Amino acid sequence: MTGDDGSDVPGSTSRTDAHSVASTPGGVDYAERSPFQRDKQEPLLNRVIPVSAEIPRYRVPSARGDAVAGLTVAALAIPSAMAYAEVAGVSPVNGLYALLLPAVAYALLGSSRQLSIGPEGSLATLVAAAVLPLAVVGSPDAAELAATLALLVAVCFVAAWVLRLGWIADYFSRSVLVGYIHGVAVVLIVGQLGKLLGLSIDAMDPLPQLWEVITELASVSGATVIVSAVSLAALFALRVVMPKLPAALLVVLVAIGLSWWLDFAAHGIAVVGPIPAGLPSFAIPTPGFADIVRLAPAAVGIFLVCFADEILTARSFAGKHNQSVRGSQELLAMGAASAAAGFTQGFPIGASGSRTAVNDDMGARSQIAGLFAAATVAVILLFLTEPVQYLPKAVLGAVIVFAAVGLIEPAAWRALAAVDHVEVAIAAVTTGCVIYFGVLQALIVAVGLSMIDTVRRSARPHDAVLGWVERLGRYADVSLHPSARVTPGVVVYRLDDRLFFANARYFKGRVREAVRAAPAPVHWLVLDADAITHVDATGLNALLDVTKDLRRDEITLVVARLRTRMEQELEDAGVLDAIGREHLCPTVRAAVDAYASAE
Repeated sequence: MTGDDGSDVPGSTSRTDAHSVASTPGGVDYAERSPFQRDKQEPLLNRVIPVSAEIPRYRVPSARGDAVAGLTVAALAIPSAMAYAEVAGVSPVNGLYALLLPAVAYALLGSSRQLSIGPEGSLATLVAAAVLPLAVVGSPDAAELAATLALLVAVCFVAAWVLRLGWIADYFSRSVLVGYIHGVAVVLIVGQLGKLLGLSIDAMDPLPQLWEVITELASVSGATVIVSAVSLAALFALRVVMPKLPAALLVVLVAIGLSWWLDFAAHGIAVVGPIPAGLPSFAIPTPGFADIVRLAPAAVGIFLVCFADEILTARSFAGKHNQSVRGSQELLAMGAASAAAGFTQGFPIGASGSRTAVNDDMGARSQIAGLFAAATVAVILLFLTEPVQYLPKAVLGAVIVFAAVGLIEPAAWRALAAVDHVEVAIAAVTTGCVIYFGVLQALIVAVGLSMIDTVRRSARPHDAVLGWVERLGRYADVSLHPSARVTPGVVVYRLDDRLFFANARYFKGRVREAVRAAPAPVHWLVLDADAITHVDATGLNALLDVTKDLRRDEITLVVARLRTRMEQELEDAGVLDAIGREHLCPTVRAAVDAYASAE
């Protein structure tokens, strides 16, 4: 075997011997097979309908957790869906319809085990901006246009799935995820202050909401504050004392009972109010072609916001459980869910951070919880709309705040800080942008910062001067191993990245700095090229410049561990002739030994 630098380790088998062993009878080689093997592909049914993989190993404990989570999410979703429908400019009942078949479609096709979808505030405002200029608020025309918009969004999702654009989701880094989820937590908490204090808040964005709350503190409802405080205290106490109990569901059920018994509404405590009964019918919206053309740009915008929000939320929660979310599958799932909303008199739906947090907190371990939630909504719409009307809005707000607090993870920030303070800055900027600008603008800024950071890292890649470390039996970074032995007259320099236009100038400067810092006059500079996997035209010119500059100073450039493909590229570009083929060495150790022999 060889050391990390490719040098021979005493007592190891040489490359020639290893090759002979592989070629002898009973040995192995790669003559007829690839040296890489992909993960075993899951059955087609499990890939298309991920929840089907849960069925064979589904047991009572999982069913209990999913059922409780589904019931709780449904209790929260019904009033919020009605409110978001009003924001979107359609009837509250259209919001309830958007909780049924869309949730079933995602439960069957989604790759996230915790994600809860349905009407959402940020999307509702976009729907209103697109629909209300074309129809009257709450009219049948507005409902038809909203359903059409949902179908157009579905077309965008399916087109992105067909074009295999799921890779877009890979550009949301860990720092973006951390910043986004904490920004969402703050937005959720601020958004519930009105409910908790008994205030009517008209603002839609967090900072205006907070300012409106501050200016209206004199109008706070004392009775509502008591209900909010008791609810929050009960939720947090139950989490500490009896963490396995469904705290949110218990508090909601008790609150409904007390509200009915004590007539909270008569004491100035806002309740959800009457809910229309019945299930939606299947219908195909038929607006004019001109209206479809006008809605198309809004559909593209809603698609981008929805997918970014959905994939970030899904991956944030999946990361907590060491699970994975497939971007391409999410495109298909959200396309199906949006189509279901359009065909059942709903409107564009998206991921709900608050309900996903509650879903996860209540123990949901699969999308079967989503099926329980949809079934619960259907039963409530058919038979139990009357009890739900007594649910105090303050309790609803307390449950959402309780879930949002659970999203805040100081450990995630410490982990970023341990890696790089730039990562912390990106996360902090993302959080601030989510709070100040909103989801779409925040994502644009965050992804832009991530790309700038990538360029920064490429422009100033990690490099090192190497010395022999006896304990390790290899060459290693002298800044990490002060006891490393350096051969007088030789500087061993390693660049841990490709050599291209962004870092070519940096590379040349660092070579000069390494020569100047050497403890003895330098005669050979050994370039450890093992990590250089690509050299562009600017990088080739940089190598030529370094070769000439070193030669002018009577220093020989020797290249060690040059990859075969890179050797061919250097030869084709004529750079190898300038360096000299005799100055190529298979290992760093061989290069240093060659210098010792020449001396």
